[in-house]
Amino acid sequence: MSTRRYLILLAAFFLTLSAATVAVWTGVRYYMRRADGGLSQAEPADKVTLRFFRDPAIVPAFAAQDLDGRSISSADWRGKVTIVNFWATWCGPCRAEIPELIALQEKYRDRLQIIGVSVDEVSPDIVKRFAADQKMNYPIVMTTPDIQRAFPGVTALPTTFVVDREVRVVQKHTGLLNAVTAENETRALAGLSINASIEQVDRFQPVKLENAAQVTSIPGVDLASLSSDRRLSAIQKLNSAGCTCGCDLSVAKCRVDDPSCSISLPLARKIVQQISDQP
Repeated sequence: MSTRRYLILLAAFFLTLSAATVAVWTGVRYYMRRADGGLSQAEPADKVTLRFFRDPAIVPAFAAQDLDGRSISSADWRGKVTIVNFWATWCGPCRAEIPELIALQEKYRDRLQIIGVSVDEVSPDIVKRFAADQKMNYPIVMTTPDIQRAFPGVTALPTTFVVDREVRVVQKHTGLLNAVTAENETRALAGLSINASIEQVDRFQPVKLENAAQVTSIPGVDLASLSSDRRLSAIQKLNSAGCTCGCDLSVAKCRVDDPSCSISLPLARKIVQQISDQP
């Protein structure tokens, strides 16, 4: 073999070895980020801003039973961060965020308690089977008037309340939960190290639906008179039908974001009436 050919082969070998090394290290860094829930200990995360209520309200005392018959009481939440997640089996965004909630509960199980509140109008056994299929590792309760009074203003799903270690509601998220934000909030409230600044905001914010939220009540529209099955059909239709006012939103989202819209109101009422008139 000539010296020239030998040197070319040797150079190609080292180039291949270098590329493989880079690939392996990239994989290791990816695994480290995944294993740490997206916050790598080896690489400090960029500084984030977390927003908590400046006047957090204490959660009223209530008790309920989860789907396995165990007692759930707000009195037991002191000392841990608690995430109360309102959801339903029929809600697409709710189902999409379940794996992130499972991962968050597993990672911070000593410092965090997630509570799932199902608003399904079906047998609890159906919800229990769904939760088992999804391998949900946190307790699920069916909604009750006491829970609704403790956590008011759930007009869309999913809706998530963040409760600090003093059992005060410090944030409310409407729509698909951002996994990174949820983890950062958990770490900050649990007293863990985090590269974040805290901004205080008003507890009462204008209702704006983001992150694929699915409306469960519509301003100006009576859904209570419908049977549970027809109400669900109406909600799904209102969440999927487009408004024609030029907003490029669903009828449901337009009604919530702009209750004064004169276009979405008759559209919403027509949809509900059509479902009500079905044989």
